Amino acid sequence: MNILASNAHFRQRVIKKSYKIGVTAASRYYRISRNAIYEWRAKYDGKSWKSLIDKSHRPHHHPNEHTQEEKDMILKRYPRYKDDMIMLWDSLRKSGYKRSYTSLVRVVNKWIKPEIKKKQGYKPKPYQRSEYPGQKVQIDVKYVPSYCVVNGQKYYQYTAVDECTRWTFREMYDEHSTYSSRDFLLKLIKAFPVPIREIQTDNGREFTNAYLTDNQDTLSLFEEALNLLGIKYHRIRVATPRHNGKVERQHRTDEKRFYKKMKMYDLFDGRKQLYEYNKKSNNIPKICLNFLTPNEVMEKYLGIM
Repeated sequence: MNILASNAHFRQRVIKKSYKIGVTAASRYYRISRNAIYEWRAKYDGKSWKSLIDKSHRPHHHPNEHTQEEKDMILKRYPRYKDDMIMLWDSLRKSGYKRSYTSLVRVVNKWIKPEIKKKQGYKPKPYQRSEYPGQKVQIDVKYVPSYCVVNGQKYYQYTAVDECTRWTFREMYDEHSTYSSRDFLLKLIKAFPVPIREIQTDNGREFTNAYLTDNQDTLSLFEEALNLLGIKYHRIRVATPRHNGKVERQHRTDEKRFYKKMKMYDLFDGRKQLYEYNKKSNNIPKICLNFLTPNEVMEKYLGIM
């Protein structure tokens, strides 16, 4: 029997005793104030001891809770950013919202998504983050979704993400080959603010010949360019895309923030729109950067390098 049930049973005995000998005598017998007995008698339903269990003392309101004005602001903007909470928080912050990101998520889950159950958290293995910009850059290729391409052609987005600052560079091509990979590498080196020490990719044919049975010893154009530039090349293990997780996660974000909101008519048009998104994305806060933007983190490192 827990403490709440034990207290309820005791109160029931006190009440029954007070009915027999009176409240004053019961008060003296159990050494309890008369007011407490009257309060318990008013609470007792005359049948079950469960009616005497203490209710929660948790307050219904908090002095620092969201105001009605803040609630209206969130509910007004939520339909537009419901799939991207960090964008919702950034938009609200620019309009005068002073709460933290975690506070916003908590109240949205409480008001709008009460049916969502908490999932058991994934515990990744310890991973040593890059200590400075350019120490390791992850590169991968994403298929441009067909629903946003008007002419029906296939296009591919090459993406590079710096592990330290999450600074991202993208370019679009009409083929994914070692030639496109080398061209992207040269553009990345030109655009990246600091020298790159290491490049990490998966084992796709557009990057390496290591898993081609008839051409294993010959370097691809991409690998040759890395050797000429003196950049270390690291390939992740086969069938482990999570090892390239930062660029994989960025691809999901690009799908949501960019491709679902655009239409492209040809490669030139796609590159033009992707160029503008490139500049915008590096100015969006990231949770993993303590709500700083990649450009802000990059500037901090450049100030001490």
